[in-house]
Formats: sequence, structure tokens, C-alpha cells
Amino acid sequence: MVVGDVTTGTEVLVIGAGPGGYVAAIRAAQEGLDTTLVEKDAYGGACLNRGCIPSKALITGSGLAHEAGNAEFMGVHADPAVDMGKMIEWKDGVVDRLTGGVEKLCKANGVNLVEGVASFVGENTVRVAHGGDGQGSETLEFEHAVIATGSRPIQVPGFDFAEDHVWSSADALDADTVPDRLGVVGGGYIGMELATTYAKLGAEVTVVEMLDDILDPYEDDVKRVVRKRAEELGVEFNFGEGASEWTEAPDGGYLLRTETEDGEESTYGVDKILVAVGRQPVTDGLDLENAGIETDDRGFVETDDRTRTAVEHVHAVGDVAGDPMLAHAASNEGIVAAEVIAGEPAALDRQAVPAAVFTDPEIGTVGMTEAEAAEAGFEPAVGEMPFNASGRAMTTGHTEGFVRIVADEETGFVLGGQIVGPEASELIAEVALAVEMGATLEDVAATVHTHPTLAEAVMEAAENARGQAIHTLNR
Repeated sequence: MVVGDVTTGTEVLVIGAGPGGYVAAIRAAQEGLDTTLVEKDAYGGACLNRGCIPSKALITGSGLAHEAGNAEFMGVHADPAVDMGKMIEWKDGVVDRLTGGVEKLCKANGVNLVEGVASFVGENTVRVAHGGDGQGSETLEFEHAVIATGSRPIQVPGFDFAEDHVWSSADALDADTVPDRLGVVGGGYIGMELATTYAKLGAEVTVVEMLDDILDPYEDDVKRVVRKRAEELGVEFNFGEGASEWTEAPDGGYLLRTETEDGEESTYGVDKILVAVGRQPVTDGLDLENAGIETDDRGFVETDDRTRTAVEHVHAVGDVAGDPMLAHAASNEGIVAAEVIAGEPAALDRQAVPAAVFTDPEIGTVGMTEAEAAEAGFEPAVGEMPFNASGRAMTTGHTEGFVRIVADEETGFVLGGQIVGPEASELIAEVALAVEMGATLEDVAATVHTHPTLAEAVMEAAENARGQAIHTLNR
């Protein structure tokens, strides 16, 4: 023990106050367990501070400006000007309210809050180093622990986030000016969300991607809709190219150099370079080996379907435990971890975890695709409803994309869905509910939907899968 240390005990120790950690802590406290939550930075984790919430705030702001300036076809004429500093101030206000709310919720539920950096010194002990001179450290002994330390952006060699002109996704969310030319390294969901956001704010955006298309996990017809819209916004794509280096340009700005697998080089003039090639788990500094916990070759902590690590009384949730690296999945895992610790028969069910990409238009997916259903041995029944046949979509001026629903031909059970189009992130919840509760196509089709709404497209897709669509031709 370090001289001056104070040793205290807790039944449940949660390390990290992101959407997995604070939810785990609150639920554990609700279960009547003495719970301590350690956070080194800010409550809410990457989601509230550097990810989901700030990015959606900027997406909304940029989208509003773009919509207002491009609504002549509705008879609306406007020339909106964006005050980027004011938009960032508004975004920060949203973040502050939410992170403050998390702290209040934790306290209201009786969670003990400790600020500092935790590291394991044994299977049942951590040391928490408090920040600042003279604030010392303390030792916490625990019966159960939940590791919820999240993830951080991956850096590309030669592109140091410490350079002012090299942005991480967090930097792109804090910029108070819009660069004239933005180079985006990576065409995944973070790169695409920010590429379309900055294109709407007036930047000339160039995306370089090693693969041959954007949004690798999604079906071709889904990402085709997003890519087409991005190109309409002026985004330029360069596939099969990896970022190799940057240099200062003779006439100002920077040169982003790329290279193909065959060694062919290209150069793009930019003012800022956003590196968005994925995220990696934050486990450094935890001294996991002292608790007997190993990580896989990518640095993630392996867990079972009850969120337990190889050391049964230590759990891991959220990004640090690997895919799916989604805030709502992390929260679900946090609840499972707390309930397992409390002795309840909780376990993870990945089948009905939806995912959303907030591009223009949005993508929402859940469960199986048609190909995945076939591979799993089902005879897929598939129905679609294009938004260009939706009355509500027409009244919004956004008719790109479609709703697709996948079911089992024999039983009618809904297995999954893919939506690309307006409000896809909201609409996918209806399909997720159908998958979760074991609803059939008939259940969805027979549910009377409000008219005129975008949600009618889900009902129509279910009817289409049954060969009984009214507003579209049956497959």
C-alpha cells in the first residue's frame, strides 16, 4: 500500500461511466448492491461527450441549414448562413445537460462516484489515482467488477492527432470553423456521417477508402443509396487507396498522399484531414494481468453471454468487450452484467440489437439479411416498400431508399430488416420489436398504422412479403 492511501470496500465496482458503465452502476444499485463508479474523465463516456450525441447535434444543424437552402422545389427560398461557433456552443450545451443528468441519476440511485484512473492490483483490488497534485490515490476492494472503459479512435501511422490539421472524429465535432477542403480517411460509418455533415456545411469533401466501397458491413443496394446521395452533395470518393502521408502544400494547405496495393500514388489538396478508420478498446493502464484477464489479438476483453470474463466475478461491457460497438448495446450489456451479479438469470440476446448510421439518408438494420437467413437454413420471405411510393415521404421531399423486411417463409416469423431512407434510425425500432417478440409478417401487416406516416412503409413491406401489397407491385 502506498503511504497515505485509503482503503475502502464495495460490492460492485464499475470502471468507466459511459453508456455501459453508468447503466450497469445504476442497475446494480437498484438491485440493492453497494456500488462504486470510477470515472477518469467525463460522465457519459464517448457517446455523450465525443460521439453519438455531439455528432447527431451537428448532423441536425447541418441538415437544417442544407434543407433550408435547398427547398426551392417546395417554394421556399432561403440563403441560410451557418455560425459554426454558435452551433458548437449549442452542441456543447446539449452535451453538458446530458452528462450532468447522468451524474445526478447515479447519485439519486445511490451510486458512489469516484473520480480518478483505476488499475487492477489483484483479482479483487484496484487502485484509483486521483488527478492533480497532492490528491493522492485510494485502494478499492470489490466483490464484483465491471470493466466499461470504452474505445478510442485508431490512429494511422504518420497522421498524428496532435497535429492541428489532422482530426480525430472528436476534433471534427469541436471545430468552430468549416475547412474549405476536408480529406476523410475511411469510408465507414463515422467517416460517412462526418463527410456528409461537412459537405452540407460547405466543405469540399474527398473520401479515400482502402476497400472498393463505403460502409463495408451493409448490403450493396443499401450503401448505393447513401453513396449516390453523398455524391449529389459533392463528396468525391477514391476507393482502393490508403493514406500514406501528408505534406505541406507550396501554396498553403496540405497534400494528402494515398497509395493503392499496386503502388499507384495519388495526391489531394486539403486543409484538414479527418482520420476515421475505426476504434480500438481502451485497456492500457488497467493492468488487467494483475486480475488474471487477457485480451485478444485486437485488444478486446473476451466475455461470455453473461458478460463474464475469464475471471468470473469480473465482467466487461461495451466497446471494450468488442462488437457490436454500439451505445445501446453497451447499455444492454451493462444491465445484463448488473443483473447477473445480483443473481438473476440474465443473458445477452444479440438477435434483436438494431444498428443505425446517421448518414443522408439514414440506415437502420436489425437481425438477419436475406443472405444470412438463407445461410442459417431458412427459406427467406422478403418484402420491400420503396419510399418513392410513400405519400408521407413525398411530402417531406425525401423519397430515396426503401424498407426491407425478412421473414421465415414457413412460419412467417420476422427475422430482420434493412431500412435506408428518411428516419430509418427511428423506423428500425418497429422491426426490432417484431424480431424481439417473435412477431410474424401477419402481425406487422395487420397492425393498423397511422396515415400518412413513414412507418406505413414497414407495414407495406410486410404485406409485400406475403404477396398482398396494396400500394406496390408484389414480388
